[in-house]
Amino acid sequence: MAPVIELAQRRSTFRLAFVSAVVSLVAAFVASAVPIPLYNTYRAEDRFTNADLSLTVVAYDLPTLAALLLMGRLSNHVGRRLTSVASLGLLLLGCLLLLNVHDIGILLAGRVLMGLGAGLASSNVTAYIVDSAPDRPAWLASVASSQTPMLGLALGAIGSGALVQVGPWPRQFVYLVAAALLLLSALLIVISPETVTPTPGAWRSLRPSVRIPARVRPLLPVAAAVFLATWATGAFYQAFVPVLVQDQLHTHSPLVLGLVFAAYMAPSAVGAPLGGWFTPATAQRIGMAAFLAGLIGIITAIVTGSLALFIAATIVAGASQGIAISSATRGLLHGSTVTDRAPIFSVIYLICYSAAAFPSLISGQLSNVFSLPQIALGYGGLTLVATVFTVLAARNPDTDRPLEG
Repeated sequence: MAPVIELAQRRSTFRLAFVSAVVSLVAAFVASAVPIPLYNTYRAEDRFTNADLSLTVVAYDLPTLAALLLMGRLSNHVGRRLTSVASLGLLLLGCLLLLNVHDIGILLAGRVLMGLGAGLASSNVTAYIVDSAPDRPAWLASVASSQTPMLGLALGAIGSGALVQVGPWPRQFVYLVAAALLLLSALLIVISPETVTPTPGAWRSLRPSVRIPARVRPLLPVAAAVFLATWATGAFYQAFVPVLVQDQLHTHSPLVLGLVFAAYMAPSAVGAPLGGWFTPATAQRIGMAAFLAGLIGIITAIVTGSLALFIAATIVAGASQGIAISSATRGLLHGSTVTDRAPIFSVIYLICYSAAAFPSLISGQLSNVFSLPQIALGYGGLTLVATVFTVLAARNPDTDRPLEG
């Protein structure tokens, strides 16, 4: 009976770790989304421009990339819990800095801190989720690790929009709430069990490195196409939804702004489990085809000014990106070991945040020359190329190849 009791106890403690890691990743991306409903406030009261707001996406994404390159494997050596708490601490500092935003430099500095925290969380907290996830259902680990950020962004945008509109101290209270959530998450991590045995080599692990097991390396080009199209569109929403809501939908409501942003992010978490019904390759094809259809609807709605079509197409795009992203992640995680997971997630999020940062930087500069519908059309062209490539080249993991490489 002793082995059975020990197994039950281990599952119970790992269940706590799984819940704590999921809550922490949600909290990390809730904090990351909190400033977005305030962007129109900053535009109106502090005269921030569209190019300024596009620059905040870059200020967030580039530090995230740096954290992924330098610290993507750190938790293999110092433990998942320590790196998780450190990521939450960086996000907390970002929230505190943004309590008094009246200058674009302060907003950019706060987003830099949040980007560092999100980068550390993206590889290490997600690895903590996969380490501690239950064996059944089989798709749970990939869905929880890939879609928890989307859920956090949606909750952060909606909650922030509501608090900015009806809560006290509209420019400060949302950051205090996010800070409290981050502190609670850190406490949960502290009382949770560790899932890896710390090993020497922490300093050496800080050398920039990109590594993915040979077994799933052939899947990376298609996965990169999926991440590129979906995360670039997400950055488009972050940078341009404030002006879209104000100019195209004729409302200044922070809550409406948050709801529109969440309409893209939240359905992703709902659509992701649907990908578990198919093989990774089939699910990526279905997801990207539906995503392209949704983006065509979004562009049409922006051109015609149709709010109903815009919301409906946004929901379709959000749900279908969930199918595509979670399936791509499931393929890359196939057969992974504990020490593989943090590096794999580093590669995944390096691609994702690059896809968000660089198109946003380009489109932010082009916003001074081209109209919003024209910029949206450019994102549509990017998605068309990614979809065609996915349909033609998607493949399933090769179970006969070795894991190392």
